[in-house]
Amino acid sequence: MEIKKLWKAFAFLFLLMLLIFNWADVSWIFNYRAVSGFFSDNFNKEETVQNDVPNVIVLEDQGEYYDKKNSLEISNIEVSAPLVFSQSAEQNDMQKALDTGVVLFPESALPNESGQTIILGHSAPVGWPKIKYDWVFSRLNELVEGDEIIVFFNNRKYVYVVNRKIFLERGEKISQDGLTNNENMLVLISCWPPGKDLRRIAVEANMVK
Repeated sequence: MEIKKLWKAFAFLFLLMLLIFNWADVSWIFNYRAVSGFFSDNFNKEETVQNDVPNVIVLEDQGEYYDKKNSLEISNIEVSAPLVFSQSAEQNDMQKALDTGVVLFPESALPNESGQTIILGHSAPVGWPKIKYDWVFSRLNELVEGDEIIVFFNNRKYVYVVNRKIFLERGEKISQDGLTNNENMLVLISCWPPGKDLRRIAVEANMVK
């Protein structure tokens, strides 16, 4: 029993010393989950969106049926991730949801509604292991005008084309200029630069079909 306690103490001290001596290299790990800052800065809403998506008025004919779960696909940056719905906009709920995919922000439009469809995802530095979905929006900056983004929602396929890429200060809101009442715009948001809670990157894309 005493030997087991000594081994535990040794392992703890070893890990502690390893962390201290390598703090400059690993300190960023403890703040890269900063997407949640965007929630409180820009939305500050707590109403619930359940996993059972409510009935909505669609923009037009929903089109062809696809046997696919709700998901986001961006082939140009090798992203394929579940599209999930947080139980609320509370930070803890959002963090749990972000661990399982990209999150459609509560209060934003659903893909088959008019308005801004806002999807959030984590980002991490180069070389970060692909555990959970910490990495999913790490390459968002590589998207350029004309790139295609696909959203599968309620067994329908929605195709968007990138319009512009913008960088926001913390707390800065996204403009809806030029968005009419019968249009849908997709906005992908993550922290910038990857792994740092300094600014936000937002990629806007217009629905084409």
